[in-house]
Parts: sequence; C-alpha cells; structure tokens
Amino acid sequence: MTKEKKQVKIALAGNPNSGKTTLFNAMTGSRQHVGNYPGVTVDLKEGSARLGDRDFLLIDLPGTYSLAARSAEEIVARNFLIDEQPDAVIVVIDASNLERNLYLAVQLMELGVPLVLALNMWDMLEAKGLAIDSARLSALAGVPVVETVGSRRQGLDRLLQAAAEVADGPKIRSEERRQVNYGNEIEPHVERLTEMVAEHEPLRQRARWYALKLLEGDRETARRVARLAPQAEAPLTETAAEMRRHIEGICGDDVGTDLADRRYGFIAGIHAEVVSRTSADRMSSSEKVDRVVLNRWLGLPIFAAMMYLVFSLTFSFGEPLMALLENGFEWLGGAVAEWWPGGESLLLSLLADGIIGGVGGVLVFLPNILLLFLAISFLEDSGYMARAAFIMDRLMHKIGLHGRSFIPMLVGFGCTVPAIMATRTLESRRDRFTTIMVLPLISCGARLPIYMLIIPAFFPTEWHARMLWIIYVVGILLAIGGAKLLRSTLFKGESVPFVMELPPYRLPTWRGVFIHMWERSWQFLRKAGTIILGASIILWALSQWPRPEAGDLEALAEQQLELAAEREHPAADEQAALIEGKQAELNLEASLMGRLGKAVEPVMRPLGFDWKISTAMIGALVAKEVFVAQMGIVYALGEADEDSPTLRQTLQDNYTPLQGLAIMLFCLISMPCIATVAITRRETASWVWAGFQVASLTGLAWIVTFLVYQIGSLIVG
Repeated sequence: MTKEKKQVKIALAGNPNSGKTTLFNAMTGSRQHVGNYPGVTVDLKEGSARLGDRDFLLIDLPGTYSLAARSAEEIVARNFLIDEQPDAVIVVIDASNLERNLYLAVQLMELGVPLVLALNMWDMLEAKGLAIDSARLSALAGVPVVETVGSRRQGLDRLLQAAAEVADGPKIRSEERRQVNYGNEIEPHVERLTEMVAEHEPLRQRARWYALKLLEGDRETARRVARLAPQAEAPLTETAAEMRRHIEGICGDDVGTDLADRRYGFIAGIHAEVVSRTSADRMSSSEKVDRVVLNRWLGLPIFAAMMYLVFSLTFSFGEPLMALLENGFEWLGGAVAEWWPGGESLLLSLLADGIIGGVGGVLVFLPNILLLFLAISFLEDSGYMARAAFIMDRLMHKIGLHGRSFIPMLVGFGCTVPAIMATRTLESRRDRFTTIMVLPLISCGARLPIYMLIIPAFFPTEWHARMLWIIYVVGILLAIGGAKLLRSTLFKGESVPFVMELPPYRLPTWRGVFIHMWERSWQFLRKAGTIILGASIILWALSQWPRPEAGDLEALAEQQLELAAEREHPAADEQAALIEGKQAELNLEASLMGRLGKAVEPVMRPLGFDWKISTAMIGALVAKEVFVAQMGIVYALGEADEDSPTLRQTLQDNYTPLQGLAIMLFCLISMPCIATVAITRRETASWVWAGFQVASLTGLAWIVTFLVYQIGSLIVG
C-alpha cells in the first residue's frame, strides 16, 4: 500500500470559462499567491487548503483547450505537468458543455497523469435540461468523477478527498486509462512508434504520449526527446515523419486532424452513453442524425437495412462482371486444352483442371469482393460503422460483453485473422477470449466466393441479396448466442466498461476508400496466388493418384471400343461423353482425395453431402475459398472444352437448393482456416483454446446443418 503524503500537490487544469479559478478560490480562500513558471511570463496561482489531517498545495494552471503547445499557456501547463509531476491533477469541466471540455481531459489521460474530473457548474447543467451519469462516466474514463458547484462551494470536500486518494497511488497511470483507439490506419503506427519510444529509459513511462506527439510533428516534444534521449531523437523523428507521410497520403488530412477526430469520436462515445436530456434542447445536425440512427427502436433495423443494401449492390453490379470472368476462365481452360500439343496429358490436366479450374474458380468472385469491401470501407470512413457498433452495444451488454467486442466482428467481415488481433483493445481477459472464440462465426471475405457460387446456382435472382443477408445475420446471431453461453459458463464475471468511440460524420475521400478496399482485396488476391494456388496443385495431385484398379479400366475400355464401332449411331457421342465422365469419376474415387471423401461421407451424409462435397470440405481446412477450388477440380476432371457447363450449372444439375443451403451453413459455422487456428493459439497462448475453438465450432456446424437439412427434407418431401 502506498504511503500517504503529508502535503498533496494538486494542479488544476481546465478550459477557459470552466469555473476553474472560481473553484480554486473557493478551496484556497485567502491562502493564495501569484507564482511564476521559470523562463516564461505566464503567471501561476498557488494556494493551500486543508481537509482533515491532510494539507494540499494547489496550483491553478493557465486555462487551455488542449495540450498542443501552440500558445504560451499550453506550453506552461504541459511542461508543468511533465516536469513538476504533481501528485494529482483536477480537470475542471463545465458540465453543461461536457463534450467540448472533455478534449483536454482525454489529452491528460494520454499523458498518464493521476487524474480527477470535476464536473463543475452542475447547477447550469440542470438548468439546461441535461443530466450526466457520473458513475458511468467514471467507469468509462477510468478516473474518479466528482460533481461540484464552485460558486456555492458544493462538492469541494469530496473533490479534495478524491484527489488525495489518487495522489496516494502511482504517479504515472498510462496503463489504467481508457486509451483512444486511432483506427485501422493510424493505430498500428502508434503502437509501433510506442514500442520504439519505450526502448529508451527516459521516455518509457510516457511512451505512447511521446509517440502521438512525434506523429503529430510536435516540435516541443521533439526538443524534449532530444534533451532526454539525444541518441533517440533522429531515428524517432524520422520514423514518425515517414509514418505521417504515409497516413496523410491515404487519409487526405494532416495527422493532427485525424488524431483530433478520433479523440472527438472517443468523447462522442462517452457523451452518448452518459448524457441524457430532461427537456427539449437545440441539437446540431449530427445530433439530429444520431437521434435517428442511434434510436433504441430504429437503430438496429436501419443497420440491417444498410447491410441488405450493401449486399444488394454487391450482387447487382458484381454479377455481370463475375459472368465475364467466369466465361473468360472457361474459355481459357478450353483454349489450353485445344491448343495443347499431343492431346491429353497430366501437365494439361494440371493446368486446365488444377490451376485454371481451381484458382480461376475462386478469382471469378473478385468483383463481388471488391464491391463488398468498397461499400464497407465507405461506411467505415463516413463514421457510420462506429454507430453500428454503438447500436450493437445494447445487445452486447445483455450477453456480458461490451459493444467494443463488435468492432473485431466488423473487422471479421474482411478477415478473421486481423479481427482476432483486434481483440487486443479489450482489457478484460474474459471479454477477449469470448470474442476470439466466436469470431470465426462472422462471415469473412474467404467465405464470400462460396456464397457467390451457391446462391446464384440454387436461388432466383430476387433472392440473391436476401440469402446473402440471411447468411451474414445467421453468423452474427450465432456469434452473439455463443458469446452469451461462454460468458455464463467458461468466462463468468463482470464486463469491463469501455468507451464506444463515435467519430464525426464526414464524407470519405475516394482515395482513402479505394486504398482500404484494395488493401483488403489484395489479401484475397495474394492468398489466391499463394495459398490457394498451392492448395489447388496439392488437391489436384491428391485427386490424380493412386489410379483405379486395372479391371475397372479394362471394362471401360471395352465399352469405348464398342462405341467406336457405332460412331454413326445418333446417341454414340452422348454415350461416349458419359463413359468419359465415368472414367473421370472412377479416377477421382480411387485417388487419395476420393478415398478421404468416401471415408468421411458416412458422417457427412446426414447433412446432405456426398463424397464429392466432403472432399471439398476437407480442402477448405486450408482456406475457405479452397472449397470452390476443389469443387472446380472435382467437376473439371472430365472433358474441358467450350461446351463444358460452368461449375454453377453443374452444381445445379447434381444438387438441390436445400443442399446448397446446407453447404453455406456448414462452411459458415465449421472450424476456421489454419491461419485462424494459428492466430487463436498465439493470442490465447494455448493450443487447448485453439483446439476448443475447432472442436466446438465443427460440432455446432454439424448439429445446425443436420437439423436444417433433415427438417427441410421433411418439409419439401
């Protein structure tokens, strides 16, 4: 336990006109004098106070709106806090203008000073018809909050007592503060720069604050770094400048503006959660929009409608482009077969069936993926997706999680691997592990090719967007249900409060939107050129060897000879095609992949899956998109020419819409890809949790798909 200090040094900070000086005068009375900070002409007032057996030295810092070091007042306030290290800092906030006044408080939280928030002018707040949940504000900010009215000397003793309790703790409290998350584009740079700063002992305690200030290009901070750690100044400022150029090239604004926007988003999230109106009040245009978008009853339907619109646009504009690519790869496979010297060969089969049929079968869905990520990037950059997380916050609270757990889920629409990494922003181990376990239930971009293959093959055009929307919603609902189960069993306990950041609405720059779209789509292309290509070649090889028994081949050869003698018969060509298809099927059944499919078929048959679908499910263990590649390989092992049906036509001829739905459900719920399993193991530091994730999701997939298929079979007869 920290020893109590006999005299507590307290600094008072706050915006001009926040009532800070009135509060200072009320606490110190006549026991005050004017001081002067060395090297500047800005006056500082000092005074004393006493509460019980504790003495307090209070310093009234100049009124400032931020710690940006643009004015002498800001420089004095910031340098005093860093150099003098007061035992506690009271941030005096005009409670009736909470959102504006919290900006300074957020910067002080980033600085890591021991902090108390004084909600001053409480009477003015009530007069404006507003109310603040002080306990909720304290939980969200991670600092004590005291209500005061300086002009009436109300709350002064409680304020000094809170300051004394804070002063008895450690001086540097960066780890206890709720940190602002600066978004996917900036936060990784902040973390990397923070790690570089932390390598230098004099800067370590305030490493994140130094990183943010260097990223902003703050000259005062650069001079301080040069003074405290001369050898670190050049590499840190150069790295920060390089990061700044990269961020500004993508976002279109200077870094300082982007950081400020994120801080205001953090503040807007706090404001939305703790401030309520007791009477009608004037609202800004953003507040008017949020009043509808964040409405308790309208928010969720609006979010659902927005996602439906995204899926509808994805299909409407993506279908013609996908058809062009599909025809292009079909033509390419036929052209390679036609131009190949010497007729049939293993190398031709590898090119036409393994590479073109496998990788090409996945790449045809690139237009849909580009459009989906374009729409999601636009919604993210506009500020709406943060509102979506805020909307889900109410639902997430009911299952024991905070709405911020929905942020990794939104990331999971792109890829589950970075989504799991994004759970690092969750402070509670229970919240992190719960979110990690259910994240694979969110439909990632890898599953989109499967949906784009199955939905047009089995469902009418007017149902395309609806079916895609249903599949995504099913994943979200299963994730929420799974989280509820985990939080009530394996991960019991109270959820740690978080701030839901609400960045300001803004019109996204097309450059930023396209860059974010391309970064996510490039992951898909890179996977197609590496993992899926490699997996397609391996799966093709596993589908080629070993060969069928000699007796089966001899029987087929005799049939082919008989047909050769009957070439004039009208049905001979059709029969020959059937025999050739039987040859390909025999080859596949005899191969290692076919045998694996046959081995698991008894387990998969109750789900509506034959051994061919089962082989594709095995391939999907590497990456979900490989399901499409493997189905392309399976159904391309016959003749490849310009008259060959497309994969979707082939599936339509061999399976039913109910089986198509079962395939999508199983691929949605079952074990994630190998990369996700690996990142789960790394983030949980245990193969046990990774194995639990695999086993539980696969078991759930089997049960859900079994029920849907069996009940559906009874209904359709």
